Amino acid sequence: MTPDIVVVPHTHWDREWYLPFQRFRLGLVRMLDEVLDTMAADPGYRFTMDGQLAALEDYLELRPERLPAVRRLVAEGRFAAGPWLILADEFLCAGETLIRNLEYGMRGAAELGGAMRVGYLPDQFGHCAQMPQILRQAGLEHACLWRGVPASVDRDAFAWVGADGTAVRTQYLPGGYDNAVALFSGPPQALADRLAAFTETLRPWHPTGPLLAMYGGDHSAPAADITAAGLRIATLHDYVTAQDPSITGLPAVHGELRSHARANILPGVISARIPAKQAMARAERVVTRYAEPLSALWLPGDTAAAKLLDMAWRRLIACSGHDSITGCGADETAQQVAARIAEAEQIGQAVVDMVSASLSDRASRDALVVVNPSPFPRAALVLADLPESRAVLSAPDGGRVPSQRLELAPTLLDETVMDDLTQLLGRIHERELFGQEIVSWSADGDVFTIVVGRHATTGYDYADLRAAVLDGAAARPGPWRVRTCAEPVVTVAAHVTVAPFGRTVLTSVPAPAPVPDHPGWARPAEGTLDNGLLRVTVAPDGTLSLFADGAEAHGVGRVVDGGDAGDTYNHAPPRADTLVDTPGRVEVESVCTGPLVSVLEIRRDYAWPAAATPEGRSPVTESVTLTTRAELRAGEPYLRLELSFDNRCRDHRVRWHAPLPSPAAESFSEGQLSVVRRGLTGEGGCGEEPLPTFPAEGFVTAGGLAVLLDQVTEYELTGGELALTLIRSVGLLSSNRNAYRDEPAGPQLPTPAAQCPGPVTTRLAVLPHPGTWHEAGLPRLAEEYRYALLAVPGSGRAAASPGAGRPGMSPEQAGASLAVEGAGVVLTALRERGDVLEIRVVAEHPTATEAVVRGPFDAARRADVLGVAGERLEVTGGVVRLPLRPFEIATLHLTRAG
Repeated sequence: MTPDIVVVPHTHWDREWYLPFQRFRLGLVRMLDEVLDTMAADPGYRFTMDGQLAALEDYLELRPERLPAVRRLVAEGRFAAGPWLILADEFLCAGETLIRNLEYGMRGAAELGGAMRVGYLPDQFGHCAQMPQILRQAGLEHACLWRGVPASVDRDAFAWVGADGTAVRTQYLPGGYDNAVALFSGPPQALADRLAAFTETLRPWHPTGPLLAMYGGDHSAPAADITAAGLRIATLHDYVTAQDPSITGLPAVHGELRSHARANILPGVISARIPAKQAMARAERVVTRYAEPLSALWLPGDTAAAKLLDMAWRRLIACSGHDSITGCGADETAQQVAARIAEAEQIGQAVVDMVSASLSDRASRDALVVVNPSPFPRAALVLADLPESRAVLSAPDGGRVPSQRLELAPTLLDETVMDDLTQLLGRIHERELFGQEIVSWSADGDVFTIVVGRHATTGYDYADLRAAVLDGAAARPGPWRVRTCAEPVVTVAAHVTVAPFGRTVLTSVPAPAPVPDHPGWARPAEGTLDNGLLRVTVAPDGTLSLFADGAEAHGVGRVVDGGDAGDTYNHAPPRADTLVDTPGRVEVESVCTGPLVSVLEIRRDYAWPAAATPEGRSPVTESVTLTTRAELRAGEPYLRLELSFDNRCRDHRVRWHAPLPSPAAESFSEGQLSVVRRGLTGEGGCGEEPLPTFPAEGFVTAGGLAVLLDQVTEYELTGGELALTLIRSVGLLSSNRNAYRDEPAGPQLPTPAAQCPGPVTTRLAVLPHPGTWHEAGLPRLAEEYRYALLAVPGSGRAAASPGAGRPGMSPEQAGASLAVEGAGVVLTALRERGDVLEIRVVAEHPTATEAVVRGPFDAARRADVLGVAGERLEVTGGVVRLPLRPFEIATLHLTRAG
């Protein structure tokens, strides 16, 4: 009798890991050649391509002649493609990146004949709380996964309930995505015994009905002759979608899946190669909150911008892979990932440059255009370099903009002795010299002086300069002293108010002397920062005390260096660790004190052990100076911090600590479109130490102290303190003897670049607050901290040209304000999609709320995360009101008026 088993032939394909992408791709080509040949010869064969389309695209790029066969097999349902573009690490990219990943994967698979209708997540290191909602909004009723499932799940299906209450039936894979990898290995006559053993192992998880046998493993093709065994062969799509999608009677698991109980979740990847995490966050910010929305508002219909954004998104998604952004690959892989992230940011910045040029051209040369990237009004600082004679900014109504002079740029840029003055002409490119524009020139004795400016306002003709140089050379053979001087320029911080997604144009005007302080500002005591909302003092050990209305914190910023004998997957301290948290010397310097921005620089000298082994840390030490720039700005209730040092040590972990104002048994952290509540411990099991280190993307708060973050950051509540990892330096991809993990997570390969030598810089902001995270408005504060106002100097090239931007609209109308209001309502995307504006919001709020969208539109629809429009929404006077459940994700399509 044939056992009641369904065999799913598949592979798990890491696009890049212990080998870089192109070297792994050669194996991919061999593997898929074999699979497609088998499928052509055997109509009963089925294959599942790992839930990610990218590997199939990689193959078809080298084997384009196979495209017709792939399309036929996908359309017939024999080859399961998608639904993801790539298997992303769900905690190390933004929630919007996860959504675009699914969008690209499902769209691409549909073009091949249809996407697998299963949210297959086979090997990610845990799963984020919003995944059930993302899958359901993409039309997927089933998830399928392995890691992160808690011990409470005792069967192979459960109801996974997301942050907003959305539930999805989830197929759990006991034993992993390769639980039947050995089923067809060994003597054919022993197959019956292997099937019996498999049944005995899996039947407790699935008491009735056919068992799921995942026949496949890493980077390999299943055997070609398996259909001869007489078993049922299917794709994962066939097996999972045949199950009743109802969750009635299934055990429920709420929120994120980060349990160690049944599989390793390898939490150390959050802090491996931290510079890559910083770069990824920068690139996502540029693309999602500057390039895409600003081009939609200010350059609608621009096909070049649309193409560039598509290129940027594909690179971002590729970098989000669970063996890419995690940093748990070879150094060669990390180099390629870093280059791809950099390219994504550069492409996004190119689109921002297009928008900036459009705005700059519409403004005069003495103007500064300030753009708000947020969907609510902003009052914040911008920095501008202005001529010293015109170092005051005037608002459109003629009023003076509150400002503060920060520093005067040097005027002498260069002085060179030239035997022949005509050599100077070889330095000049049209009007450019030393990155600035030539303003004037003069000859006096043996000195030839050229004056340059950031934005020259005088007329210029290269022929006139050339004639002056030739005349000087003819009159005096040389030598000449050639001086290049800059017009006196001062850096000014200005406090500007801008409408939602709007712009304001400021004009530089002659400065009065002296420039008075901003009204109402009182100079704080030496070594103190105070803006009326927050007061900061420095203790003798270099830590900080913060005082706000009804809240305070002390000892903030203690830095602790400890050993790390682990690897890129798991932190593991040496058996005899040495912790260093006391500086040998502390120095505090006041950098600037003013009505708008005040800065203290705190330098602390440490002696850190130079290296470590699994047994202990080296007695040899390195001298390290850690510099903390503490900056307080007008109107901000938080202290901005920039921490920097030169990492000269190996095998160590450096963490920033802040004692909590109140005892806390839980933390709340923002990330991937949700705010997650976590306790002080992790659920253990499966041979991995359940360290209570967790990821936070936008902010983390506990016990009345919040930290706003620039990138995904590893944190822990320990000993009444909040600890954030600044750097984790390790030298192995995976150690065979990791004290905090029983089994290797990969090959034991040296990764010297994962030691992260050289300069380390981390930026964050900290604030004490009364009440809960939502009462303190932390989602809004995180937005304000992460997304600075965009300031663009005017060029004057098209200042008088009406109709720039959207055809038929004035420059003032082209970026007409689009506002989003509502308690805890956060905008995650704004883009042009065909003839509509698509916006996506999420209710980061623990109770029901309402999103209010205002703008120049006269029609609106709800849509799913893939952009498929649904119900019409009522629009009254350009306003849409949308009730939202706690943590509900909503996508709207807005049709512009006119």
